[in-house]
Amino acid sequence: MPTASTATWAVNARASLLLIAAFAKQIGESGGAIVAFTSDHATGNLPYGASKGALDRIVISAARELGPKGISANVVNPGPIDTGWMDEETRTGLIPYQPLGRMGTPRDIAWVTAFLLSAEGRWISGQLLSADGGFSARY
Repeated sequence: MPTASTATWAVNARASLLLIAAFAKQIGESGGAIVAFTSDHATGNLPYGASKGALDRIVISAARELGPKGISANVVNPGPIDTGWMDEETRTGLIPYQPLGRMGTPRDIAWVTAFLLSAEGRWISGQLLSADGGFSARY
C-alpha cells in the first residue's frame, strides 16, 4: 500500500511525466499545448511541495524538448482560488493580500488556460505563470 507521500509524488510528478510522454508520442504534425497546475503552498508538507517542484521542472523541460514538435508547455500557479473549500475566516484573511480586492475563481483560471491552449497563446512556452490576481506580488 503506498504511503501518502508516495501517492502524492505518483500523482503530481510521475503521472504528469507519463501523460506528457504519451501526449508527445500521439500528437501529430500540428503540435499541441500542455498546461499543468502548480502551487506555492510548498512548506509544511514536504511531499506535496517536492512533487509540485518536480512538476514545474518536468513541464518547463518538456517545453524545451517538445518545442521542435510544435508543442508548447507551461505551468500555471493560480494562487488561492475560491472553489468552495474556503470558509469565511479564510476568505476574509486572504482578501487583504489580493491587490484586485477579491478571491480568484475557477473561471479566472479557465480563461488563462484557454488562452495558453489556443493558437494565439502557443507562443508562450516554458513558463511558470503566476495567474493569481497579484497575490504573489506581496513577496
